[in-house]
Amino acid sequence: LRSLHNKRLYLAVFAAVLGNFSFGFALVYPSPVIPALEAHPNPALRLDQHTAPWFGSVFTLGAAAGGLSTMLLNDCLGRKLSIMFSALPSALGYALLAGAQGLWMLLLGRVLTGYAGGVTSASIPVYISEISHPGVRGMLGACPQIMAVLGSLVLYALGKYLWLLLDWRWLAVAGEVPVLAMVLLLCFMPNSPRFLLSQGKEDEALGSLCWLRGEDTDYAREYEQIQDSVRKQSRRVSCAELKDPFLYKPILIAGGMRFLQQLSGVTCILVYLQPIFKKTSVILKPEYDAALVGLVRLSSVAIAAVSMDKAGRKILLFVSAGVMLVSNLTMGLYTHFVPASHNGTMANTTLVSSANLPAEATNYITLIPLLATMFFIMGYAMGWGPITWLLMSEILPLKARGVASGLCVVVSWLTAFTLTQFFLPAVNAFGLEVPFLFFAVISAGNILFTGCCVPETKGRSLEQIEAFFRTGRRSFLR
Repeated sequence: LRSLHNKRLYLAVFAAVLGNFSFGFALVYPSPVIPALEAHPNPALRLDQHTAPWFGSVFTLGAAAGGLSTMLLNDCLGRKLSIMFSALPSALGYALLAGAQGLWMLLLGRVLTGYAGGVTSASIPVYISEISHPGVRGMLGACPQIMAVLGSLVLYALGKYLWLLLDWRWLAVAGEVPVLAMVLLLCFMPNSPRFLLSQGKEDEALGSLCWLRGEDTDYAREYEQIQDSVRKQSRRVSCAELKDPFLYKPILIAGGMRFLQQLSGVTCILVYLQPIFKKTSVILKPEYDAALVGLVRLSSVAIAAVSMDKAGRKILLFVSAGVMLVSNLTMGLYTHFVPASHNGTMANTTLVSSANLPAEATNYITLIPLLATMFFIMGYAMGWGPITWLLMSEILPLKARGVASGLCVVVSWLTAFTLTQFFLPAVNAFGLEVPFLFFAVISAGNILFTGCCVPETKGRSLEQIEAFFRTGRRSFLR
């Protein structure tokens, strides 16, 4: 119990998740900026229906590259230094966005901030899971998602109010602040004890665990358990070992969850949130709708953080997928059956260009898209958002954790890029209902995948989870 009350652990987690704040900020950056750039007086910066999708989706290509490089960075530099390294491309990317004089600077800035996001999304969950006490690992494992949501919410708020005084470039300047704060704080935080032991730095690992748990706790016994687990595993994974269920099962589960998480459509909805609300002409202004959805997302992730170590991971995943299924189905059926005069859709108007049109909503039935989106985000944020990241860092074996987490991030962001790139053309060709009905089918698949493949890890140490995959005995998870 004294370990749980040690404030240093929470300070280390806070320092790390500032990287997720920057990630959430950068992810939804196009939502308020695309409408401004479409009306920009400078032709070199003006976006159209062909360049706007690239401005929204190229971030995910950078994130995939970041995840790919983290396969090496996590094991070479360590978890903490990998997070700190992400500050360099992030700061450079925001600088390019703030001082952009042409489209290439805008796209390169998005790629660099995406690259930084890919590095942090592969490194921060691993770092947090390896430094956390089993009793609060679920709660702390939800913190990256909470901070990403908070970053998105701050972006929406600044996008609404900062432009009253300054122009859109200052949104990128504001993104530099959490990046610099993260680097400064992490300079004083320890590295992961498990990583230090895997590098043969036993004294440093013991000091790190003492700092994280407190000197007056029984950290020595936990250190011995971690040391014993590290001894059983070699530093490198050979190709022959990949045939071992101990390795390939958790990697397939983690990769499958990341793939299904993105196929559910969350990145498309967050990136194009304001244009979607303009297209469906909800009764409120799109910027208010986006902020409202952000608040719902934040409160839902907070609920998940509190309940994850009590209710368990699987029950929240079931509830999350069920809510997403109903929400996507509602949105798809609404846009299909409600007449254009009510939902504001126009056959010859693209989703992006519709963001510049004045809202014409006069019917309260147009609240349905807003409510459906809010419930979708609530469902996602209660389960398939934070728990997917947490389980990735929990179930991957130590010897493959650095490489496999990077691989999962690559799968995730390549999927996100494909969806965000083809989302706008699909909407313009078939209407909003086709993508949302597709997302509903994927949500149903999430329910089946959770029931058949995902183990319950509530209250179990990382060593117990590894023992389960090594032996196949569920007694280690009871």
